[in-house]
Amino acid sequence: MKKEKLKVMGSFLSVFGLAGSLVANGEDRKPNIILFMVDDMGWQDTSVPFFNDTTENNRKFVTPNMERLANTGVRFTQAYACAISSPSRCSLFTGANAARHRVTNWTLERDKPTDSRRFRDSISLPEWNYNGIQRVEGINNTFTGGSFVQKLKDNGYHTIHIGKAHLGAIDTPGESPYHWGFEVNVAGTAAGGLATYLSERRYGHDKEGNPTALNSIPDLEEYWDTGIFATEALTQEAIKALDKSKKYNQPWFLYMSHFAVHIPIDRDVRFYQKHLDRGLSPKEAAYVSLVEGMDKSLGDLLDWLDANDEADNTIVIFMSDNGGLAAEPEWRDGASHTQNSPLRSGKGSLLEGGIREPMIIRWPGKTQPGTRIDQYLMIEDFYPSILEMAGLDSEAYENEEIDGISFVPLIDGTADPSKNRPLIWNFPNVWGPEGPGIDLSCAIRKNVYKLVYNYATGKKELYDISADISEEHDLSATRPDLTTSLSKELGEYLRKVNAQRPLFKKTGTPCPWPDEI
Repeated sequence: MKKEKLKVMGSFLSVFGLAGSLVANGEDRKPNIILFMVDDMGWQDTSVPFFNDTTENNRKFVTPNMERLANTGVRFTQAYACAISSPSRCSLFTGANAARHRVTNWTLERDKPTDSRRFRDSISLPEWNYNGIQRVEGINNTFTGGSFVQKLKDNGYHTIHIGKAHLGAIDTPGESPYHWGFEVNVAGTAAGGLATYLSERRYGHDKEGNPTALNSIPDLEEYWDTGIFATEALTQEAIKALDKSKKYNQPWFLYMSHFAVHIPIDRDVRFYQKHLDRGLSPKEAAYVSLVEGMDKSLGDLLDWLDANDEADNTIVIFMSDNGGLAAEPEWRDGASHTQNSPLRSGKGSLLEGGIREPMIIRWPGKTQPGTRIDQYLMIEDFYPSILEMAGLDSEAYENEEIDGISFVPLIDGTADPSKNRPLIWNFPNVWGPEGPGIDLSCAIRKNVYKLVYNYATGKKELYDISADISEEHDLSATRPDLTTSLSKELGEYLRKVNAQRPLFKKTGTPCPWPDEI
């Protein structure tokens, strides 16, 4: 089906309130949807420019399939997530902001908080939901919410999960993708990282087939000792699932959730040598090869759509769950906290390097090829947006605690939901590595300004993101009026959703809210 024909049909369907559906063989057919989620990929870890100009980092990476997607879709230059994986993914699946669902650090084992003990002499950390999210009541330290995947399934979608889940702790219902409405699950567990990408190490299993770590990748036994990198193995499993989906007379949703580019940064030998030959160091060549392997996966899925005549009826969404790792020099060259330049800091930080993500959408008949959208959005917005893309309206979640706002109006140009909208982050935890904007902080962005507040020190930083993307010029002293108003709005929201905050160990009193100092 040609794009020109799709545009006409899209207009026709919109008139009759079926904007989420396309037409095939004379019958209404909802669009297939691929959500291609990358782990720990920074805003600049791609040859696709998301800034005003191509940067030095853009020139380092080789991502032709991201370019291909961007050339046929739309880039979102100010897409935000949380600073850590679990909060982002829990917001994605429930539509709730992290301050509300209170899964504010990464999760793994049941009833075991993962916070570093770095501030243990001065700060007591609050109780947070270290058991993740669930769809049933009765589990302590969890948030109970809905699932956009379950709603897709209930409305006729075949639902496929491939790769990383990281939603609920081990031995809770939420650890399983099946709990969230998926009919197929390959490799999804409570783990947020992976033991290894290497098949010769059996993706974290010993010679007897026993897992050697809590983050060993399951379900890939047929690839052991084959030389197939984990990214490729997961892609092949996704294609098998899509091949099978052709037998069903229903639309499908694929959550292609890669472990890449999370550490360990194992070399993807398909691409590693060529990057050494380009003059990159072994560390950087390994990381760039890991990114390129992820990009090949995207290309393989796009090729499958083309080969199976599904491209014109499939929405493809590309996103990352938090900023690129920049606080652990073991894995990357260069001074720490500079790897996401021109953004400052990285994963774990509420500065731009930790929360701004590469995002691309191709929605045939809706997105204009090769365009960009500069308005901002937040990870919890995916919940209502994907449901709207599938033809479901807000009645599908009217009784749930949803903070997300659909970004579909940004795509079709009918409204700007970002105007005067506050984006909120709360990270009253201690992640581990140190760095600018990391740990014990909360933040608000509204229009072009962003305020970051540190609970422990009371320090406030105010930046004009439009003029100072590297957050080098703190305006808090010269704009006390704006600092005060943003502090008030942030504090009021955090109290409204019953967000948690740390305490001073010496006195046992809570650290002040941002509008109390």
